[in-house]
Amino acid sequence: MKLSDKKVLTVVDHEFEDSELIYPHYRLQEEGAIAHIAGKEAGAVYKGKNGVPVVSDYSFDQINIEDYDVLLVPGGWAPDKLRRYDEVLEFVKYMDRNERIIGQICHAGWVLISAGILKGRKVTSTPGIKDDMVNAGAEWHNEEIVIDGHLVSSRRPPDLPAYGKALAEKLAGK
Repeated sequence: MKLSDKKVLTVVDHEFEDSELIYPHYRLQEEGAIAHIAGKEAGAVYKGKNGVPVVSDYSFDQINIEDYDVLLVPGGWAPDKLRRYDEVLEFVKYMDRNERIIGQICHAGWVLISAGILKGRKVTSTPGIKDDMVNAGAEWHNEEIVIDGHLVSSRRPPDLPAYGKALAEKLAGK
């Protein structure tokens, strides 16, 4: 398995976009990566917008972000909650400073905006937050996948195959 030495962290809160968490999480596991989910509480059940439950492996305060190669932020309404947690913003800032992969899709751009890392960066997102992304200094593109260095961004669920592939390839060093 090409990603057997890699670790992925997905952050979660209630009302995440179900497929935007599940698809990349399992896609990277299929390639051999170790994938964890962290929420405000460890062992808590978080429900997606469509009712899909996930259980957090860890709480935010149990995470040593230095141990991870990738940070995934799913979309849905959860990003509006996630960006209020200092720990999540620190995860994003650390990953950005250290040029580790940050995957964001749909409304997840809100978290990157709140972390203040988008100025001068090329990204995409759901068109609904395009203005937010541009106002944060990003160069927004209406494409299924945009890669700018270690940032991998995507628009919405129909783009998940391209997003999953891009994340796996980026993590494999391609």
